[in-house]
Amino acid sequence: MPINVKLDDLLHARRMTLTELADRIDLTLANVSILKTGKAKAIRFSTLEAICRELDCQPGDVLGYERDGAESA
Repeated sequence: MPINVKLDDLLHARRMTLTELADRIDLTLANVSILKTGKAKAIRFSTLEAICRELDCQPGDVLGYERDGAESA
């Protein structure tokens, strides 16, 4: 999938557990885990906003884009 979630790196850098983040943004641990592992198909802007607020980051710090396959220049 070309969209990758960099939540694991952010949590590690902030020394925060997934459980703590889930509590702070009022989501279940299971739903935050699905997002962290990249299995989520969508994310609400309100959830992204809460994550950015709690981790003091920008949406681009949480989500990234990589092209599928090798591209020739």
